[in-house]
Amino acid sequence: MKTDKSDILYMLRDAKDYVSGQQLCERLGVSRTAVWKVINQLKAEGYQIESVTNKGYRLTESPDILSKSEISSRLKTEWAGRELYYFDETGSTNIDAKHYAEDGSKHGTVVVADMQTSGRGRRGRMWQSPSGSAIYMTIALKPDFLPEKASMLTLVMALSVAKAVSDITGIKAGIKWPNDITLNGKKICGILTEMDAEQDYIRHVVIGVGINVNNASPEEFPEEIRQKATSLKIESGRQYNRAELIGSALFNFEKNYDTFVRKLDLSELMEAYDEYLLNINASVRVLDPKGEFDGVAKGINEYGELIVEKEDGRTVLVYAGEVSVRGLYGYV
Repeated sequence: MKTDKSDILYMLRDAKDYVSGQQLCERLGVSRTAVWKVINQLKAEGYQIESVTNKGYRLTESPDILSKSEISSRLKTEWAGRELYYFDETGSTNIDAKHYAEDGSKHGTVVVADMQTSGRGRRGRMWQSPSGSAIYMTIALKPDFLPEKASMLTLVMALSVAKAVSDITGIKAGIKWPNDITLNGKKICGILTEMDAEQDYIRHVVIGVGINVNNASPEEFPEEIRQKATSLKIESGRQYNRAELIGSALFNFEKNYDTFVRKLDLSELMEAYDEYLLNINASVRVLDPKGEFDGVAKGINEYGELIVEKEDGRTVLVYAGEVSVRGLYGYV
């Protein structure tokens, strides 16, 4: 039986102290030699593992590497990411996830890449995707509800990522409605949701997430977005483990998704979402192709629409579509 590195990593992380070689052998059903070989492989990859006679092994430090075993060892989910594909380089994780979904992959299949060569943002914009610093991941879903409900999943993911970033960095993330994640007023994450459906049936939905994590300076971003883009490292001065952030985001998404499907609306998530909403009770400009207008954002309703109170006191519900909302004096 082949010893899975992710199982050993998970056990080492889960332990409060040393884990004996015997415990690892018994739990995984393998020999001490097999465990010893995997421990040495992990050390060679950069994991700091203490080995003490009569005590066993203890994981003291993990490098920021992305691999299937590292990501799997971070998962605390029932279904999100339990079918997992990892690539050092790919064209687009959204395209990969669509292919897997079409080929019969499970609900909750996740694709992660260290680098994308054809990443895309909203409205077909290119998404810069260099290696070694960011997260590029997509989850493929096979929901049993009508296509008209699927747009709310973008907000479910935005809430999930905002909470994961806040938990791991200790800095409160913000959501620029509907789905940009920000730190200190600059964008760190974009989310792209795509669906393949008939009129009354969803074949699959894929939600792509790109998070700037360890980009070291603004010069790493294209000039046209440099003023409004940032990374967790730039804002906090710290390096982060990307696999840990992936695990946290998927854990939150699974929990929030299961909440969403109970009523097929955001009624039970509205309050949590509004806690992260940047513009709540602030002046915003609604860039509607039918005509711009200013107002005050009052939060979202149960369908994910932004409630905006106009200057004349009337309330308008803004649907994501082609409408953009920003602060009166800039991006937020």
